Amino acid sequence: MPTIDLVDETFVAADRSLLVTDVADPARWRQWWPDLDLTIFMDRGPDGLRWNVKGALVGSCELWLEQFRDGVLVHYYLRADPASGPVDVTTTGGARYAARLRTERARLWKRSVWAWKDELEQGRAAGALGREALTDLG
Repeated sequence: MPTIDLVDETFVAADRSLLVTDVADPARWRQWWPDLDLTIFMDRGPDGLRWNVKGALVGSCELWLEQFRDGVLVHYYLRADPASGPVDVTTTGGARYAARLRTERARLWKRSVWAWKDELEQGRAAGALGREALTDLG
């Protein structure tokens, strides 16, 4: 099991095509994960990307963009170990270090995804399309 195994979901009230464009942009990757080098190993089209990760961490990362009502659920997965190797979580010090790494990575991602959400939504609230449009979306 990797030292860092994060799963996160964030709702963004924006058109999925806007998110797809950003997720495909390597400049965004560098903005979101400045200490990581990403290589695509699975392009899921409008559903997102999966990457191999190198740099400060070694492992995999995924953004899955799930259309939901009038927006998108951004599912984030990060499964990785420090570049120095897996952490022995059976020791107290190792377990604390692993927990600190997971917390740090979770906070970094939340800051990034919330800033991205603010940029894309531009103040639009969920459900702002109106009741009729939401009924059509299922």
